[in-house]
Amino acid sequence: MKIIQVTDLHLVTPGDMLCERDPLKNLQACIANINENHADAELVIFTGDLSDTGGDDTYRALAGELEKLIPPYKLLLGNHDNRSAFLRVFNSITPEDGFVQSVVDTAEGRLIFLDTLSEGFVEGRLDEARQAWLKQRLQEAAERPVFLFLHHPPFPIFMPLLDSLGLIEAKALYALLRAHGNIRHIFVGHAHRPVAGSWRGIPVSVIRGTNHQTALDFSPDRIMTTLEPPAYAVVFIDRDTVISHFHDFLDRTAAYR
Repeated sequence: MKIIQVTDLHLVTPGDMLCERDPLKNLQACIANINENHADAELVIFTGDLSDTGGDDTYRALAGELEKLIPPYKLLLGNHDNRSAFLRVFNSITPEDGFVQSVVDTAEGRLIFLDTLSEGFVEGRLDEARQAWLKQRLQEAAERPVFLFLHHPPFPIFMPLLDSLGLIEAKALYALLRAHGNIRHIFVGHAHRPVAGSWRGIPVSVIRGTNHQTALDFSPDRIMTTLEPPAYAVVFIDRDTVISHFHDFLDRTAAYR
């Protein structure tokens, strides 16, 4: 199975710039690249911060671009998103207990998509309602493999300020995952960094966004923005393996002339 992960689009009003870049043009380039090289992907998962402003206009722009995407897709929300505005535009999506979360069952296992948005906060939340929803989805999966997608990392990446803005209920999440016992991988966004490793024995990965990135800076008192190239991940999954390729989809020399 081949899936694609895209994250942190940070769309603004069409025509506006963010961090010296045009988020909409970057998204257009990302989708064109996926269509050209990975039209056979089973699914494209967008792991949050679809919008930077939470405005209806950004979600309308996103909806227009997604009409061009060949593979099917799933949309998750991040801390910059506005759930109500998102659902106004993507009105065919039915919330689960008020949240934008769902599952997809594949030949390789169950994909679970979590909504960790807490309106007005940068940190992610997995309150009791969302924990109950996740517990039920894990129980339904029985002993099948599970792959988890969410915006906020529940694990540290050892960049102190970013770590303070991750998922608050990480311990509660781990308890649920440990009870299931067959979590193959956790895919997240939010950090705007290419990161891979494991958390309490569970493989994890983070990727760059499609617009601006976070500098590799381990200082305890700052987060710096960088113009490293945008990327998406090409993920291959079978019964034995999960492999992620982090792909820079823009030509660095030609991207912003």
